[in-house]
Amino acid sequence: MAERLRDQLIGAWKLVSYVEEPVDGSAPFHPLGEQPQGIIMYTPDGYMSAQLARPDRGRFVSGDWFKGTDEEYRAEASSYIAYTGPFHVDEDKKTLTHSMFVSLFPDWTGQTQPRVVKLEGDSLHLSTQSPIKSGGKTVNSRLAWRRAERR
Repeated sequence: MAERLRDQLIGAWKLVSYVEEPVDGSAPFHPLGEQPQGIIMYTPDGYMSAQLARPDRGRFVSGDWFKGTDEEYRAEASSYIAYTGPFHVDEDKKTLTHSMFVSLFPDWTGQTQPRVVKLEGDSLHLSTQSPIKSGGKTVNSRLAWRRAERR
C-alpha cells in the first residue's frame, strides 16, 4: 500500500524556487528574487508553517524591530511571506489545504486556501489552485521545495 500523502508531507522542506505566472500571458516573475530562502513545515499533529524571504533583505538602522522607518517596514513586509495554522489532506482526492491562523499579510488571516500538491521523492511542488493577486497582477503561484536534511 502506498504511503499516505499526509505522512509524506510531515517534516521540513527548503524552498528551491518561487515563480508567479500571470494569467494574462505576460512574463513569469520571481517576487522574492531568483534564489529565495524559505522553509515550510508540516507537523504530525496537523499544523503547518511557511516562511519565505528575499535573500538580500536590508537591516533596520535602529537595530530595533519596533523602531523602523516607514521605508524599512515597507521593505520588510514586501520581501517576506509568513503564515501558519492547521493543514488538511483529503487522501481520496489527493488535495491539501492550508488554514491561516496567523499571517504577515492580514488579508489571509482566517482563510483556508487549497493547494495543488505533487510529491516526487524528496521534491515537493505546491501551487495555488486558483489565481491570486500579486504585484498588481492575477497570477498562479508555483513553489518548489526539497526535503530539508534531518538535524
